[in-house]
Amino acid sequence: MKIHCELSIEYETAKKANTVFRSTKVDNFDFVKSEVSGKTLKASMENASISALIHTLDDYLACVSIAEDVVDKS
Repeated sequence: MKIHCELSIEYETAKKANTVFRSTKVDNFDFVKSEVSGKTLKASMENASISALIHTLDDYLACVSIAEDVVDKS
């Protein structure tokens, strides 16, 4: 069985969404599939267990948070 998660984060501008997307894309490997649609960053991930999915989601959100901080300070 696979457990699937879809995440959407809407930003103030499409530029910020694209910057965060580009900043996090390198860490996605095969774990996270992401794209930008307008001002929204969309990510999907799946894993065989809830604990593994939570770990992937936690790592991804940590990367997003760091990218947002960097974007906000520039």
